[in-house]
Amino acid sequence: MKVTEAIARVLKAEGVEFLVCYPRQLLIDACTEVGIRPIICRQERVGAGIADGISRSTNGARVGVFAMQGGPGVENSFAGVAQLFADNVPALILPAGQATGRRYTPPTFSAVDNFAHITKFAAELNQPRRVGELMRRAFQQLRSGKPGPVLLELPGDVVEAEFEGELDYTPVKALRSGPDPTEVRAMAALLCAAKCPVIHAGQGVLYANASAELVRLAELIDAPVLTTNTGKSAFPEDHPLALGGSAISAPKAVFHFLRQADPIVGIGTSFSRTPWGPQIPPGKTILHMTNDASDVNKEFPTRAALLGDAKLVLEALIAEIGSRRRQPAAAAQIRGLKQEWQQEWASELTSDEVPINQYRIIHDLIGAVDPANTIVTHDSGSPREQVVPFWPCVTPRGYLGWGKSTQLGHGLGLIMGAKLAHPDKLCVNFMGDAAMGQVGMDLETAVRNQIGILTIVFNNGVMAGERASMPKSIERHHALDLGGNYCEVAKGLGGWATRIEHPDAFLPALREALEVTRSNHPALIECVAKQCYHFSRY
Repeated sequence: MKVTEAIARVLKAEGVEFLVCYPRQLLIDACTEVGIRPIICRQERVGAGIADGISRSTNGARVGVFAMQGGPGVENSFAGVAQLFADNVPALILPAGQATGRRYTPPTFSAVDNFAHITKFAAELNQPRRVGELMRRAFQQLRSGKPGPVLLELPGDVVEAEFEGELDYTPVKALRSGPDPTEVRAMAALLCAAKCPVIHAGQGVLYANASAELVRLAELIDAPVLTTNTGKSAFPEDHPLALGGSAISAPKAVFHFLRQADPIVGIGTSFSRTPWGPQIPPGKTILHMTNDASDVNKEFPTRAALLGDAKLVLEALIAEIGSRRRQPAAAAQIRGLKQEWQQEWASELTSDEVPINQYRIIHDLIGAVDPANTIVTHDSGSPREQVVPFWPCVTPRGYLGWGKSTQLGHGLGLIMGAKLAHPDKLCVNFMGDAAMGQVGMDLETAVRNQIGILTIVFNNGVMAGERASMPKSIERHHALDLGGNYCEVAKGLGGWATRIEHPDAFLPALREALEVTRSNHPALIECVAKQCYHFSRY
């Protein structure tokens, strides 16, 4: 058999169902032969986003795979892979490469060299006999430790060669590490003695499938829980101790409790400083639990730390704390702050404004669908800041938050991947008109591949987030103004679409759109929206 067939057999053995791809790539037919469905995208960075959605929506249990042609194909993929790396997503990247004899002949582009700093592991399949070895290493990296994208470059002369002998491959198992028992006892003592512990939960809780354990620990130590943008849905937001998710914007209670926190307890988070995440006030005591030693003391002085898988760490802490349960007091304060916040935002959430207030659309969608059977994501910029605080998460991975990097347009691929992995769920993507301009042609990818997603476009006719950086250009040349009828674009690409200009038209349009998505056809609702510069920041 050819090397391409050997690789395809490994992917099949590892449970891969979809090969997200952009031709020319010799793996496509080989994967089709073994029963792996090709999903051909229009733009490579959207392909990386689709692979992201498969991996992220399944907590890495089903690995998203993206394969593209060498040279321009892999070059065009850089932004998408950078987003995977920033958000710690375990996706497998399989770029075609030049023949091995042209490895360092300019202008030959080496994926290994150029992607090494935005991948967890990168290697070249330089000999046919190394298929089993390198694929094992790749999947071990994907399934164990801190997640991240893995790249294996496939030179043309190698993958077209014959694979000699039998393919000896056994799928790899995920490996988990547990915390030091001595440090567990010390951490438990600190938590039990804490004055006002606040848990800062990241997506490591999701990858470890540790939401139930997080709830148990929060109840034991009576700690309010906020989640990062990527960690949103790790803690049920209908729980009395839930503060909600945080980008720059967040529910009012998040800001209150971060100021009061003593200590801040990080679980499954790197505590990386980012302009688009929760801002930790200076001088806070930090207790940190992560599976990556390089996260500890990276950004903040750390009083105590535990290394290990979030589920194993939480189980150990719960066992050590035992019956030493704190008296519940936080829930009542959280409830009062939530009521106060909801009253402050009621006029926005129910607004009859024209152009449409984006918060009204978010509010109406929440009331019209079942959040437990829905997966929602957003695009970067204003849609992220508008949706993150208000969308209620009641099940893990009911929300795919992203944004340590903010590659505009990433949400479209992300929601397509989620729908492929969860065909029975409603999968919704919020995006702005600027994001639509970046990746909108890939709506045709959803049409062609019968991926029944719902896209809601907030068309406010402007790049709203950039206005403060260029006031003179705006005043003199209207430099940030945008134009377009995205409903017509979507129809032209074969999708179902409608354009609404009054908020009362949204729910009737939504009912039609939901019927369309149930038939495995994508739908788009374009909302002619106001220029909104009001976000939930306190």
